[in-house]
Amino acid sequence: MLNVQNTIQARYSARAYREDPIAPEILAALQASLKTLRSGPFGSALRFSLVAATEQDRLSLRGLGTYGFIRNPTGFIIGAVQAGEHALEDFGYTMEQAVLEATTLGLGTCWLGGSFTQSSFAAKIKKQKHEIIPAVTATGYAIEKSQSSDYTRQIVRADRRLLWEQLFFEGSIEKSLSYEAAGSYAPALEMLRLGPSASNKQPWRVIRDGPRWHFYCQRTPRYGKNTWIFVLLHLADLQRVDLGIAMCHFELTARELGLRGAWTFSNPGLAPVDERTLYIATWEGTE
Repeated sequence: MLNVQNTIQARYSARAYREDPIAPEILAALQASLKTLRSGPFGSALRFSLVAATEQDRLSLRGLGTYGFIRNPTGFIIGAVQAGEHALEDFGYTMEQAVLEATTLGLGTCWLGGSFTQSSFAAKIKKQKHEIIPAVTATGYAIEKSQSSDYTRQIVRADRRLLWEQLFFEGSIEKSLSYEAAGSYAPALEMLRLGPSASNKQPWRVIRDGPRWHFYCQRTPRYGKNTWIFVLLHLADLQRVDLGIAMCHFELTARELGLRGAWTFSNPGLAPVDERTLYIATWEGTE
């Protein structure tokens, strides 16, 4: 059974793997879990597949910056989502569930975001016409101590996280929310804070409004879908994927703590929110 908080804290982006094949019972357990991941909170249709890594797959990663430093992954988790307004959030939410399940099974993982719609990964999952593949996840048995010794990890500052007062707010984005003031939801927000994000930009912002928790994507200046590198490489809008990951960590932790609630999708119109900050979803707490 998934222990959410322990698993989130144990997971890291493993970039070096042993060449050992994944044990058959581990493969079977992960594949069974992937079959249950069919939709996200916005209702987008998804499907996932676990495939063995090949040289062609490694070639598909070239040109994606630090991803070229991934060494000897045994396999990849590939996900395809039906294109739509909130497909990226649903993809991030659901793929992160797969990542956490792999972690509980003793596997290392590393998110690889980009655009894989025309890659070997698309062929392996038999991508349909209206599906997109915003990311894949490398997996296998991580080499011990690769978390601390990996130079690439230092480059992307993967162990650094923004402070609470930069992420969580009370009533409006002008007033920070402290850990103590968050009450029973503090662990859920902390697990959200520890989530992975593209280039460690951490675009998530959360405003508490009574029993409601409003989630926003605060876009990083000169980073994202309209920048030349994203246009040139046809990369997915990864900061929307990041918000799905944040929603996943928050909800799974809240449910583990016995906190009841559900996602709703009505912009509360809280002010001031600048032009870089996009409303995504609201967690409606019931206690």
